[in-house]
Amino acid sequence: MSSPISSSPTSTTGPVRVRFAPSPTGYLHVGGARTALFNWLFARHHGGVFVLRIEDTDLDRSTAESEEGLLRDLRWLGLDWDEGPGVGGPHAPYRQSERRAIYQNAARALLEAGKAYPCFCPEELLEAKRKAAEAAGAPLHYDGTCRRLAESEVRRRIAAGEPYAIRMAVPPHDMVLDDLIRGRVEWKADTLGDFIILRSNGMPVYNFCVVVDDAEMEITHVLRGDDHLTNTHRQLIIYEALGKPLPRFGHVSMILGPDKAKLSKRHGTTSIGQFAAEGYLPEAMVNYLALLGWSEGNDQEVYTREELIAKFSLERIGSSAAVFDQTKLAWMNGLHIRRLAPERLGKLVAPILREAWPHDARLADPAFLRKVALLLQNHLHVLREAPAHLKPVFEGGPPADDEAAAALAVPGADALHAAFVEELAKIVDWKRETINEALKAAGKKTGMKGKNLFMPIRAKLTGLAHGPDLGLIIDVLGLAEVRRRLLGPTAG
Repeated sequence: MSSPISSSPTSTTGPVRVRFAPSPTGYLHVGGARTALFNWLFARHHGGVFVLRIEDTDLDRSTAESEEGLLRDLRWLGLDWDEGPGVGGPHAPYRQSERRAIYQNAARALLEAGKAYPCFCPEELLEAKRKAAEAAGAPLHYDGTCRRLAESEVRRRIAAGEPYAIRMAVPPHDMVLDDLIRGRVEWKADTLGDFIILRSNGMPVYNFCVVVDDAEMEITHVLRGDDHLTNTHRQLIIYEALGKPLPRFGHVSMILGPDKAKLSKRHGTTSIGQFAAEGYLPEAMVNYLALLGWSEGNDQEVYTREELIAKFSLERIGSSAAVFDQTKLAWMNGLHIRRLAPERLGKLVAPILREAWPHDARLADPAFLRKVALLLQNHLHVLREAPAHLKPVFEGGPPADDEAAAALAVPGADALHAAFVEELAKIVDWKRETINEALKAAGKKTGMKGKNLFMPIRAKLTGLAHGPDLGLIIDVLGLAEVRRRLLGPTAG
């Protein structure tokens, strides 16, 4: 016999309430960030509530540093939460380590209702039973020894102070879930034995905490990775025992590396904090993560945050695994860099440039940084590339290759350099447009045109035959530095 459980995306009564519930045992991984994003987009699309809950019951591995890192990465992504740490809310506290009494009371209520029972079996006995079942090829389920104890025996052993865990009395029927993404999922009753919900030391078990919290926090939709699908059987049984209304479940397929293996550190950068440090933009990261499993159904690939909120829906999440391609992420990041206002790009690259040129006072000047941003904007994939692009401009140098050397050997190059400096000195309103007019005037005066006009000047200024717009380079350098590089240090 099956117990069907509906999970329709349109049958919500009341406001949408979703949650992201990370464990503070490490960094925010790409997969966790996508889960947070999908929940956040769903909540924002429906005008609902996004809850952040910290699942820190693993006290040995959970750290305050990891929690702060998770919060910092979520803030960097722009995924603000409506309830949770630092915000509060009607269902506080939002750290599981602070909710132990709530779990213990819920377990006692199941015990009193006969939906759970005390288990006095010591760990050594349970381990021996597991080994015996494994050797016999039998299911590794608890054999129900304490479930069969007489009530008088249970009372006697509790009164004697014998330690006990609390086990769920698993019902004899199958469970069927209509998953929002995967469709029908069924679990047979005989695939699961009675499981512990509260250990003998009073510590609750993960699956029990999750259900108690989701029910108490009135979560309407549980959207998470499909690695949690195996937990769902236990969680449905706990919901049924508690008599709590079920949320709608949606399990998103995992993210794979380019080799189609589960994404891991061996594939390169996988933490959100590291991507931020390498110079990726939060809007590009959000854009790319949204497309790892979700699609609007057209060819659009570049989205603003507002567009994603307006268009996101669970119906458009696919059931196939997504492949994380860092090359494509870098390409998308470049597109978002092109969209930035120069003032913002200047602010973003300033700390990176100060690392490379700590004594360059110009890097504190917003007007100078704006010029630098215009120079870089069409060439960057990630912000960390900025110093490499600017090194030839900031530092100059001898010809870097044969092509640059050939450009400097063009007949009339020295006369061109002198004519150009002369024309630049006449400029009253120094800007890219007037610089380009001076360049044309120098070409007309010397008879130089085409690459023989541009390349000798570029090669002398930067050591390169090719690069960003020459007018932008000269705007960044300023007249004095251009004169020094073109005519020599004694020019004045």
